[in-house]
Amino acid sequence: MKNVFDFLKDAGTYYLATIKEGKPTIRPIGTINIFNGKLYFQTGKKKDMSKEMIANPNIAISAMNKKGQWIRISAKAYLDDSIECSEAMLQNYPELRGMYTPGDGNCTCFSIEDAEYGIYSFTEAPTFGKF
Repeated sequence: MKNVFDFLKDAGTYYLATIKEGKPTIRPIGTINIFNGKLYFQTGKKKDMSKEMIANPNIAISAMNKKGQWIRISAKAYLDDSIECSEAMLQNYPELRGMYTPGDGNCTCFSIEDAEYGIYSFTEAPTFGKF
């Protein structure tokens, strides 16, 4: 899991796909954190993305790092409304405090679980893992 965290942190922006009305939809994400031994990202609970993951937790993530490697992750996202998780996330992304406050009814985190991933490049054999 730590190597996935490092990869996504290094990439800066990654792309997360959800299911909306039976079709995939994708958007850029920029938050990633390890909290209580799990990988998390943050979003607004009022956003469509949040509602889509609550209705169907199946997600996919893809990103490319500065070394020209890319990652593909298939996982489930689970809502964590705890103030502690939101506070830990906002400590790492203080620029979001203008939009989100722990306990505001909108700031929420999702854990990434049941994940399978592959890290690929044009010059090396891929590596695979689960967490």
